[in-house]
Amino acid sequence: MNNPTQLERYKKLLSFIDANFKEDINIPKVEEICHYSYRNINRIFEALHNETIGKYVKRLRLEKAAQFLKYSEMEVSDIAYEVGFEDRAAFSKAFKNKYNSSPSAFRKSNEAVLESLQQSMLPKEGTEREKLQFEIEYLPNFTSLFLEYRGHYDDVKSIETAWDKLISYVSKKELLSENSILMTEIIDDNEVSDHIHSRYYFSLILEQPLSFKPEGLFRTKEHKQQKYAKFSYKGSDRDSADFYKKIYAFWFYDVGLELIDLPTLEFYPNYDENLPESELITEIYIPVK
Repeated sequence: MNNPTQLERYKKLLSFIDANFKEDINIPKVEEICHYSYRNINRIFEALHNETIGKYVKRLRLEKAAQFLKYSEMEVSDIAYEVGFEDRAAFSKAFKNKYNSSPSAFRKSNEAVLESLQQSMLPKEGTEREKLQFEIEYLPNFTSLFLEYRGHYDDVKSIETAWDKLISYVSKKELLSENSILMTEIIDDNEVSDHIHSRYYFSLILEQPLSFKPEGLFRTKEHKQQKYAKFSYKGSDRDSADFYKKIYAFWFYDVGLELIDLPTLEFYPNYDENLPESELITEIYIPVK
């Protein structure tokens, strides 16, 4: 899009929706945020996002509900209310239309998958399972500059392209230093979100406030101080999915902390493009209460 005003208003609206999609996002509120008529901003949103505002909000609510069903013990009616549905019947109908399963059946299916996964990861008889190793850390308030990537986390080529765009931009803006910290913010669970919609934010933590407005599709985000369970993984990103499965398979037994509804963060303390993939370290920060 060549119109910077339209792009800025789209980014402002997108950030607002991402932060408030569980709430009532009505037409007057949208028009107040973006200073356009709903009809016009909806056209811009659909052109840039391949979804109307209404479809985007509904999808986010249902995908968040699926995450609650997988990772929490909340009652279905409480989940429906939490993600913005006024009654359980409407929620159940919408959920079944998307996942071809009732919320209760979806939860039971995932419990069965988890149990099967646990069994497959247990050591041979006579040996003990190695418990998950983790630390508790609090990250302070910080601000990140990021570029959103939507797609499958196994699409290495597309991910590298997105990272290159971020690095090129922050280098051009002279934001990189020897102390710079890069991270990935995992917004969605690709087991409940369509791969074309799964979001990852490739980010640079800012050392000081920006003196300019981010251009194009780059945005900034404020992160509040938060408690995390920190895990360390060594090896290729392509194999990290199995490590995540192990974390969640034995979370209840080895960690036991309540998950909180915030994105998982990944940091890369020894990243070097010349370092063999087998030596790369990924620090995984999972938000907890």
